Amino acid sequence: MQQDDYTYAVARIRFKETKLLSDADLDALLGAKDTDEVMRLLQDKGWGDSTDLSPDELLNLEEQKLWGFVSEIISDMSELEFLLVPNDFHNLKVAIKCITRDIKPDGLFLTNSVCDPDMVYEAIKSRDYNALPVFLQGAAQSAMTALLQTSDGQLCDIIVDKACMEYVYSLGKKSDNEIIRLYCELYVASADIKIAVRSANTRKKADFLRRAMAPCDSIDVEKLANAAVDGHEAIMDYISGTQYRGAADAIESSMSAFEKWCDDYLTDVMKPQKWEPFSIGPIVAYIVARQNEMKAVRMILSGKVSHLSDETIKERLRSMYV
Repeated sequence: MQQDDYTYAVARIRFKETKLLSDADLDALLGAKDTDEVMRLLQDKGWGDSTDLSPDELLNLEEQKLWGFVSEIISDMSELEFLLVPNDFHNLKVAIKCITRDIKPDGLFLTNSVCDPDMVYEAIKSRDYNALPVFLQGAAQSAMTALLQTSDGQLCDIIVDKACMEYVYSLGKKSDNEIIRLYCELYVASADIKIAVRSANTRKKADFLRRAMAPCDSIDVEKLANAAVDGHEAIMDYISGTQYRGAADAIESSMSAFEKWCDDYLTDVMKPQKWEPFSIGPIVAYIVARQNEMKAVRMILSGKVSHLSDETIKERLRSMYV
């Protein structure tokens, strides 16, 4: 996009930012007595439409509204491919598993992807891997072959997930935008750390870790894999020597606490984009903010259904962008 186009898009973003939920808004949602009251408060904030929606329908609608708005202000959506392709790799896993199990993928595909999910499904079903975009072809063939030969669903998952990490990382490396590069770096690094922690808990061997992890600049995957084999404390020792040392306490608490730390870390580094009018940075920051907002609302709604205490729910909520 040209600089003038970014200026127009960022001006539209500035108005949208005034509609984002604040920490005070989340406190109000937390204080609601049940999901019905949460839904009413959200409707007052402009969420949903005029029809009665379930919580899942509301969140799906808000996701569609987000990407519908973005497509209005961005002339070339390929600039945001790094945010969309994880849905393509998810849909690839769904297609492979549904086809090999002879079940329908109804309701399992994610929208807002680069490829039409039905096209991915048909290509996998006919084993026409060349019909897929190049970034999916290798993972599709390898994962399908592995699942058919071994019936190992986890092996299928790590093949596709690693391919996703590698492709997102390659998009970051090719970008001349600092925020996109940072987002892709954190995307892969946080995934590697989660793999290491979960593998240590389940006593996975080094070969599994090397097969599952993707290289990135901020994490030495060989050292992290060896640490995971040695156990939880070794992972903490390694992470303490990286830029993610602040995540150690979160990891000690739970993986959900670590995921919150990653989202909050990204939110903090995105905030300066509010004052950058001539690049795609503010648009990326807004998309990430809206997605974190929807995660927070989902957690509140789920917590109300499960009758969790407000304190328990609040511990899991991300910091808001505004």
